[in-house]
Amino acid sequence: MLLREAIGSGLRTARTERRRTLRDISRAARVSLGYLSEVERGRKEPSSELLAAICEALGITVPELLTAVAAEMVVHMAGELRRDDVLVPIGQRHAELRLAGRPGSPVAVPASAGGPVASAA
Repeated sequence: MLLREAIGSGLRTARTERRRTLRDISRAARVSLGYLSEVERGRKEPSSELLAAICEALGITVPELLTAVAAEMVVHMAGELRRDDVLVPIGQRHAELRLAGRPGSPVAVPASAGGPVASAA
């Protein structure tokens, strides 16, 4: 999901929850009806000034919209993850590799990463 699609969806949701028409909002925000429609469909990415004008016309703040958009994107991204996907925080793998060489470290380095290979004694 692209940010412009999520913003458009958030704007449309806010507008329909308030039972406002595209025409009402386009007049209040001083943007063409066609352009506002394109923004809501995620086809156009509004400037920050235009986004502020649309939010004002809707009676919401930009942070309120962006908070809702972020939540929608998190849900969407979580739905795209497969069951066997594992997300590793950035830097965690590097930290594991650094710690692996220290005596008494519980972290083991796989042989493919250049770690020790157990002998079949």
